[in-house]
Amino acid sequence: MASAIGNNRQIRYSAPISVSNKKIELLTEHFVTTPGNLFILSAPSGAGKSSLISALLKQDSDRAMQVSVSHTTRSARPGESDGEHYHFVSVTEFKNLIEQKAFYEWAEVFENYYGTSEAAIDAQLAQGIDVFLDIDWQGAQQVRMKKPEVTTIFISPPSKQELENRLCKRGQDSDEVIKQRMAQAQAECSHFQEFDYIIINDDFEQALDDLTTVVKNQRLKRRQQVKNHEFLFKDLLAND
Repeated sequence: MASAIGNNRQIRYSAPISVSNKKIELLTEHFVTTPGNLFILSAPSGAGKSSLISALLKQDSDRAMQVSVSHTTRSARPGESDGEHYHFVSVTEFKNLIEQKAFYEWAEVFENYYGTSEAAIDAQLAQGIDVFLDIDWQGAQQVRMKKPEVTTIFISPPSKQELENRLCKRGQDSDEVIKQRMAQAQAECSHFQEFDYIIINDDFEQALDDLTTVVKNQRLKRRQQVKNHEFLFKDLLAND
């Protein structure tokens, strides 16, 4: 019987063959790199989305995962570097990419453009990397049109009052800005029904466990497992 040895995303199988009518086990290596899964995480500001993604990447070290690096026309802030936090491009370059249909999704926010490169995401997925897009509901709609199999997750605060408390505790914004953020958060939450999964971030550890469960669930779907274990199923169904 064939055996499977997992090494990150690469699965090695030993395949039985027949020689002179005698079946023997010959170790034949088949390296199968299955495509990664694409995830979208959306949430209103203050729901804890960034903290959850960061914690997930730290705890799941046996799997290749990363957050997508977006293109933007805004200037780099202190401590930000090109290619790590964003791909910083000019407005002209960005508009050329729009004309070339190079983005899964893009938007203009406060006079700056932001976009997710389709080629970059597809290349990462082809390498077996799970990719997380940190985008809003409008971006999620655009991506879903191009890639229907994307897994969408909405991170919700436990209550309106708790969300306001979290925004106030930051100590970074004026009362007027917090009011604007709350209105924006309410608009974001109105689209919760468009997502595949909803995680309520009341207790952080529980929310992280829920997010981990969603990610693992996607890896166990039939499409993923059949590709992962192609040679196993061929061996199981082979006629001796």
